Amino acid sequence: MTTRPDDRRVWTRYVAIGDSFTEGMSDPDPERPDAYVGWADRLARSLDALAEAEHLPFGYANLAVRGRTLSDVVGPQLDAALTMTPDLVSMVGGGNDLLRPSVDLDGLAGRLEEAVVRIRATGADVLLATPTDTRDAGLFRALRGRHAVHAANLFTIAQDHGCHVLNLWGMRALRDWRMWAEDRIHLTTEGHRRVALAALTALGHDTDVADWSTPLPPADRATRSEELRGHAEWVRTHAAPWVERRVRGTSSGDTRSAKRPELQHFRDPDAAPDHQALPDR
Repeated sequence: MTTRPDDRRVWTRYVAIGDSFTEGMSDPDPERPDAYVGWADRLARSLDALAEAEHLPFGYANLAVRGRTLSDVVGPQLDAALTMTPDLVSMVGGGNDLLRPSVDLDGLAGRLEEAVVRIRATGADVLLATPTDTRDAGLFRALRGRHAVHAANLFTIAQDHGCHVLNLWGMRALRDWRMWAEDRIHLTTEGHRRVALAALTALGHDTDVADWSTPLPPADRATRSEELRGHAEWVRTHAAPWVERRVRGTSSGDTRSAKRPELQHFRDPDAAPDHQALPDR
């Protein structure tokens, strides 16, 4: 969706649904042990500031859980999100499906489009996000074709139904490994910060584009032996456990629930650690 400068909207009820990317993994929350911040939380704070400037209340819920596939995102998560009568929903799912040995890309697109239709029918706006470009991502380069097709499908859905798109594919800065955590799957704090600003831009609000889009300065090249040691450590620490979970049919999120399951106010000084739930409209 292309937003004209005079069409910049202020939202008051934002719900994020998705997997570990939206949960915010690898962006530690300094105030809550074993919790994460992430781009969606950072975006919510920017949206809260915009609402405050207009003297409007603002509520935010994040229902994303690591390891979840699209069936959960557009199923139970979306069902729960719509009960909160949001005016903005970010829906980023399918990444775990794309990692599986085989995937029906047309099927993924069809389920996403059905979910978009449901959300848009309520009058809410939708923010989608493309996959990243894995051109320079080592072993993950093999996913580039899937990511490209999925990105094209997302742009088509967005065009057909008036959605905003967070174009991660076009963020050259994210091709740098320094933007990614040790597991090579989740963003660092700096990566999440940049994505939050890109999302705010995609929603039609002004940001310092150079701040989030400019790649980091070139890094010193690691030696071949350092690269091999790094790959071996990654396989042992991250890849092997991931494969083991797939073999067992389990997920890292099987025993976890959403970190912000209710629409919550950021600005209530008397709120509990998870803040105060907003009443239904």
